[in-house]
Amino acid sequence: MKSVELFTDGACKGNPGVGGWGAILRYMGKEKEISGGDKNTTNNKMELTAVIKGLSALKEPCEVTIYSDSQYFCNGITKGWAKSWKKNGWRKSDKSIPANIDLWEQLLKLMDIHKCTIVWIKGHNGHPENERCDRLAVKEAEKFL
Repeated sequence: MKSVELFTDGACKGNPGVGGWGAILRYMGKEKEISGGDKNTTNNKMELTAVIKGLSALKEPCEVTIYSDSQYFCNGITKGWAKSWKKNGWRKSDKSIPANIDLWEQLLKLMDIHKCTIVWIKGHNGHPENERCDRLAVKEAEKFL
């Protein structure tokens, strides 16, 4: 199984507002940058979309180390929140409906295909790939201004 690194970030100007996402895929020293945006979105949507687009770009099942500064994404997966919400008919423990169900569903399907390890990194803290992903995301968001 191929081992891939996936670095992701999302950005939003206003929340909701215009937003963008950026991702870097790295395999055997080669990198591919991907990015996109939306004219009416939230930061959390862009964070999840970055991971979804990164995993979707893979052509076969891989071992993927995902680096993200989004506690929303990282906790949703590593603490089992998303799987629990799905198991409970997309209800949180307080019976409320979680946000972004469509994105969480896509993400969980992709994570069933790939063997994923999640690494939380502090955002805007000089991490080179995180800073690059942030620049990609901001550039995409600015296209809507």
